[in-house]
Amino acid sequence: MKSQSISRREFLATSAYTAALAATTPTALFAAESYGGKKIPFGLQLYSVRNECAKDLVGTVTAVAKMGYKAVEFAGYHGRDAKTLRQLLDDVGLKCCGTHIGLDQLRGDNLAKTVEFNHTLGNPFLVVASLPGKYTKTRAGWQEAADHFNEVADKVKPHGMRVAYHNHSIEFKPIDGELPWDTFFNRAKKEVVIQFDTGNGMAEGGDPMIFLKKFPGRTASVHVKPFSKAKPNALIGDDEHPWKDIFHLCETVAGVEWYIIEYESDAFPPLVSVEKTLEVMRRWGKC
Repeated sequence: MKSQSISRREFLATSAYTAALAATTPTALFAAESYGGKKIPFGLQLYSVRNECAKDLVGTVTAVAKMGYKAVEFAGYHGRDAKTLRQLLDDVGLKCCGTHIGLDQLRGDNLAKTVEFNHTLGNPFLVVASLPGKYTKTRAGWQEAADHFNEVADKVKPHGMRVAYHNHSIEFKPIDGELPWDTFFNRAKKEVVIQFDTGNGMAEGGDPMIFLKKFPGRTASVHVKPFSKAKPNALIGDDEHPWKDIFHLCETVAGVEWYIIEYESDAFPPLVSVEKTLEVMRRWGKC
């Protein structure tokens, strides 16, 4: 598939807009505090720039690399095969730190194809982004889902891969007196790892300060996503998360190997938002 390129006029317009935004960014966003140093690398969930990827995948991934991200996490492949995607990442110096897939891609005959695809991609994390409704309506359903994950974990381990579950907010609404989060991860073996989404969690009371501690060493990656009731479109640093404390938990208790930035609101154009977010991390000494 031939990618579309960004015209010089569009590039200059975007650059000028970015500069204007930077000039008006509140300095309070970047309080000079210690946030724990550069212990964990930052990747970008490409869902943050999904429309840009659909128009120009090569140009978008190249721009992400130039911003200073170390890796990307896929949420769809935009019609490319694994070899093409791997070449793109190699060309711009990025790793793959995960891919969001459905549970069906890990079942039956699909599993071998998924393993082969991700082996080529160089991706060790197979992240199930959500579950079909039949698993999420009852406690027994969550337990059944955990059993499926246990089977997959055993099958992908010899390939150097791990299966992970990514939360939204449904996991923090009790069923039969127990949180689905607890039902699932108490049933799942330790080889089934966690991808904790800080923004999604807080939307339903899934406080990172609580849930990053619940299963020590099992949170392989964290979606670094803002949350604010007062400012729904807030960028990281202008939101209500206690980031200093969250980072400390990630780096001492949770077992986090990757921070993955994800921004889904529309305060700024997506490529501007994810660059500004990374800049916050630099000013906090995190990358």
